[in-house]
Amino acid sequence: MELHLRSHHLWEARLPDWPAAVVAGFAAGALVMVLELLWVTLVMGISPWIGPRMIAAMLLGPGVLEPATFNVWVIAVSLFVHFLLGSVLGVLFALVAAPLRLDSNVALVLVAGLLFGVVVYLVNIVGMSRVFTWFAPTQGWATFAAHLVFGMFSSWMYWLLERRGTGMS
Repeated sequence: MELHLRSHHLWEARLPDWPAAVVAGFAAGALVMVLELLWVTLVMGISPWIGPRMIAAMLLGPGVLEPATFNVWVIAVSLFVHFLLGSVLGVLFALVAAPLRLDSNVALVLVAGLLFGVVVYLVNIVGMSRVFTWFAPTQGWATFAAHLVFGMFSSWMYWLLERRGTGMS
């Protein structure tokens, strides 16, 4: 009797499900944004507009960092940047996950998402703080945890939304 085991190839020519990747990153960005707004307001007791102003300053410059009040233009730019970055990150995750088949089951995709969240934190907060210096004070466990949530939620959403069996085989 022959035993046939399906081997897990390290790499397979498989394209991501692009719409699923974009929506997953967008949704994870939305979740993290809401969690961050709740965290800074309810736990830290600071203005919820500080974070959005920091994000908007990436395009508008550091002049928008003060005052930490609501401004519709600054918030609109912040939302645009935040959701664009979330969607791009969703696509980057899918570009790695699809050919490596990291989306083959929920446990694997969640572990991959967790690791992706670590990488995103290192690039976004540690690395980009060298360019956008106003992000340096955000380094810490709460921001790290938010990036882990982003990575795991976006990877899970991708796993839920993707049409398996599409793309190149």
